[in-house]
Parts: sequence; structure tokens; C-alpha cells
Amino acid sequence: MPGLIQSVERATAVLHLLATRPEPVPLSEIASALGLAKTTTHGLVRTLVAVGAVEQTADTAGYYLADDPFGARKDRWDVNEVRSRAMNWTDALAARTGMATQISVLRGREVRIVHDVLAAHGDGLVLRTGKSVPAHATAHGRIHLAFDVHLARELIASGLPAVTHRTITDGAQLARELAAVRDSGWACGRGDLEADVATLAAPIRDQGGSVMAAVGLSGEIDEVCTRSGAPRPALLDNLIAAARSISRSMGHGQLQ
Repeated sequence: MPGLIQSVERATAVLHLLATRPEPVPLSEIASALGLAKTTTHGLVRTLVAVGAVEQTADTAGYYLADDPFGARKDRWDVNEVRSRAMNWTDALAARTGMATQISVLRGREVRIVHDVLAAHGDGLVLRTGKSVPAHATAHGRIHLAFDVHLARELIASGLPAVTHRTITDGAQLARELAAVRDSGWACGRGDLEADVATLAAPIRDQGGSVMAAVGLSGEIDEVCTRSGAPRPALLDNLIAAARSISRSMGHGQLQ
């Protein structure tokens, strides 16, 4: 049996320590309590702050457990940074596929389009920069919901309003769809946001592997999907390649 990973053990020990303290704990006290070098402790705590599990006081004198240390990290990334790093890839994706392309982030129970590139025939598309749409009613949203199970459960419990006659409004059906998204690594929506438009999306991941955004494309249903309803392979391949490239630019998969 492989041995335990020491850095994970140490990070967990930091979390347990902070969870027992009512006040912020100085770095030196954390190091002393765990019997670790201060430099090692600083690296552990800095990483835990970066992933949202630990927070630092305004005067930087101490650390404390975040209110929701294992909750979604959707508000921890700079939207401008996401957009600037993704723009070249979305522009290229639009040029290769002839489809309108978008970058989205999760905001509350909706997804917000933070960048879009329109195809020549895409002037009427809803997915434009600055637009927010229901998370359950587009491929972009289902990418985000698939990796934010807590939010998905909240949405299902509160009801899923119809946007078109093809919108998924049944909670069990949406849950199955999200499980399929987690397995495949992509999502496809057919007429669920706009009756004659299909959307296709894939996740953008940060350095730690969390889904921070989604990249997608959209067009008329018969342009995006085959007669069977499956995404056209060339479009899907180009989309996944773009998602992986953008993720790499955000540090995903890079050795430390």
C-alpha cells in the first residue's frame, strides 16, 4: 500500500488546529503547535489561503478557518484575468469552427458571459458579454453545476423554471445530466435557452483543478449537433482543446 502524502497530512493538521481556535492564530504559533519549520508552515498556510480554506486577518497577523472552507470558490478569481487569458483561445476557436464562442463564470444561481466572439450569423444570440442566464438552461451552466454539487441541489430543491419547451425542469433529469457531464468533461444544450440554438461547453480549471470558468460555443442546432443529437466531433474536439489550453494558461497541470 502506498504511503500517506505528508503535505496533505500537514495541511489537514493546520485546518484542525484553526478549527479549534476561536481567534486568529499567528503563523509562529501554528508552526510551534504542529512542530514544523516556519517556512514549511508558511507554504502550507499560503496554499490554504489561495484555495479558500483559510483566511488571513486584515493586518496579516493571524489566520483563521474560512466560514465555508469546502464551499464553491466561484468568487475567488479575477474575472478580468480569466477573460484576458482566454481571449486568444476563444478568438481562435471561433475562427476554426465558424461558431460564436463564449467564456462564462458562475454568479449566484446564474452564469455570466464575460467574453464572447460572434460568428457572422450570430447577431441574435442571447449569450453576449455581460448577459446572465439561468445555470440549468445552458451547457455553460451545466458545466458549473456539475462541479458545484451544493448549488445544484439548491437549484433542484427550489425548482427549475422553463425558458423554452426544451429546458430541463425535472430535478432527477438534471441530476443525471450533471453526472454525465462529470464523466464526459463537456456539456451540450439543445434548444433549452433559445429554441433553435445549441450550446456546447467545457470546463476551465485553475492550478488546483477547480472549475473556475467555462468555454463554450453556440449556433443553430443542426450546425452544432448531428441528427442523433450528439455534438459534431470536430466541434467537440476543438472545444476541448481550447478548454485545456486555457486551463494550462491558468496553471492547471503545471508542475510546482
